Amino acid sequence: MRSAVLAVINEEIRLRTIRSCVLAGMDWQGQKLAEQLMQIMLVAFAVVAFVIGYFMGSFQMMLLIYAAGVVLTTLVTVPNWPFFNRHPLKWLDPVEAERHPKPQQPMTSKKKPTKHHQK
Repeated sequence: MRSAVLAVINEEIRLRTIRSCVLAGMDWQGQKLAEQLMQIMLVAFAVVAFVIGYFMGSFQMMLLIYAAGVVLTTLVTVPNWPFFNRHPLKWLDPVEAERHPKPQQPMTSKKKPTKHHQK
């Protein structure tokens, strides 16, 4: 009985970990890092695939290497890995936000008046 309970708890922990990796959003700097990694990896695989395909004289080999690079890039950049969440956003608690309302700034127009041309 005890081992069955532990198995259920372990499964729940595993599912929560998977959910947090897949469903939770990454922070802004994590998104920037993912974008940079994607661009660097895709360009690097394209160059490597072209060079190897050129020297081997095989268009098929070039496509296979690049396809493997796309799959690897997807596995690295799409899931919400913990290293993409090093800078979490600290949101203000709604109750605290009501206590300290944002100051209202007077609306002043800095636009120059436009001249209307009549025809």
